Amino acid sequence: MVDSISANTATNRINAGSQMMASNFETFLTLLTAQLKNQDPLSPVDSNQFTAQLTQMAGVEQQLLTNDLLKGLLAAQQGSGLAGAANYIGKDATAVWGATKLENGQASWSYELGANAATATLQVLDSAGKVVWSGDAPSKTTGVHDFTWDGKTAGGGDAPDGVYTLKVTAKTGADQAVDAQVLIRGRITGVELYDGQPYATIGASILPLSSLIALDEARQASTPTTPTDDDPSLMSSIASALNPFKLLS
Repeated sequence: MVDSISANTATNRINAGSQMMASNFETFLTLLTAQLKNQDPLSPVDSNQFTAQLTQMAGVEQQLLTNDLLKGLLAAQQGSGLAGAANYIGKDATAVWGATKLENGQASWSYELGANAATATLQVLDSAGKVVWSGDAPSKTTGVHDFTWDGKTAGGGDAPDGVYTLKVTAKTGADQAVDAQVLIRGRITGVELYDGQPYATIGASILPLSSLIALDEARQASTPTTPTDDDPSLMSSIASALNPFKLLS
């Protein structure tokens, strides 16, 4: 499995490689100069061999310049990454992510089942990976369901505020595993950079943009309209109220 490399990690590797190449480049120049100074005048360095050495030296110099260019591109990418991530702010999002904060005795997740399950168990784990609560999932049917934990531990105590992770396990009546995943859903309220990677804030969760699987336009709350003098319905209501036949009836 190939792990992704952050911009900062790539920059550090490029810097380390550049330092090594620069050191080798200086050593190469020193050796080449010493070779030319101490060569036998009656048997000088072969021109083809000398040309090959100069070509190698030029190749090293070119690689050093390329590394500098790559560092510049990575730095630019970091800046544009945050600017691009800002376009996500205000959108309703769904992410495959299991970590969120317990705040004021409440933590919320969603979970999705790929098929109807005979049994479905939810587990809440603390930052050390220890199960602090477990229980039956509130719904075992296919689809996305919401779950809110009240912060109570398996022993009945109150868990301290902090980051907790939800785990879901589901099986059919034949004891076969059902595909399941934990989701975070909500509106993106902010974006940040961590180790060169953009992260989004959804509710009490901070998660990488790479975990997002769906984006929607934020739903606007409907507001009642206020009738104006130009509103035909208002004018007709006034005319109906002033109808002389109604006044005489």
